Amino acid sequence: MTEGRKAVVVGISGCSSSGKTTLSRLLRDIFPNTFVLHEDDFYRPEVDLPKKHDLLDWDCAESLNIPDIAKSLDYISKTGTFSPDLDSKEDKNSLGECPVSDATIAELKTRVKLWTSSGNLGFGVLDGSPKAVRLCVFDGFLLYSKSMAAIQPHMDIKFFLRVSHAKAKARREARSGYVTLEGFWEDPPGYVDNIVWPNYVEDHKWMFKGENVEGDFKDDILKEWNIQCQQDGLDIDMETTLRWAVENLMEQLPALVKDL
Repeated sequence: MTEGRKAVVVGISGCSSSGKTTLSRLLRDIFPNTFVLHEDDFYRPEVDLPKKHDLLDWDCAESLNIPDIAKSLDYISKTGTFSPDLDSKEDKNSLGECPVSDATIAELKTRVKLWTSSGNLGFGVLDGSPKAVRLCVFDGFLLYSKSMAAIQPHMDIKFFLRVSHAKAKARREARSGYVTLEGFWEDPPGYVDNIVWPNYVEDHKWMFKGENVEGDFKDDILKEWNIQCQQDGLDIDMETTLRWAVENLMEQLPALVKDL
């Protein structure tokens, strides 16, 4: 890692409705000195969005301002905070009831607090020392696509969440809509099947055996791209996913910060 870094960036990616934002907000609550950057805050104006099947396509690389994402990540790495001109719309979107119990969240907070205490591996990593850094959790549906190559060098840890077509469709269609730059967006009928899922497949099939995004990963690709994912199949519950992410971060962050 480059000397003088003020933040470690953890990418959390996967299909729309795979649990990225839920996991990101939970990690922000559990780890000290942590904030969330949302890829969705970098959409181009609605008038500039491409169309597919005569529908606005919010789920492709062309809908995003990639240079601004790279610039924002660079600023965060150097300063440990958002750039002054970033106004998050995504944090205004509700996620509904939390799928993780209060007891589990409290347990993980206690574990992380112990991890950061004097004499333990996490001491001085995120607070309590001159070398402490902030943790930026970067949530986005398209972080590891080859079309997003410009942002790859800015991520230190990469998590990928899996979801089946059936689960992604059910979750997305249950949402009331999204706050946008222009106001509010509601998916029109057929949006998941015509836009969201086909785009997800096209951008991620290179990661999977037989290009089947509901099948097995190509292990060599995960290793080459340093992408970490759960290996226990599709639609893993959020409580299990949260424990997995917390364990991985507690294991990896001390070594990353030591190299700063």
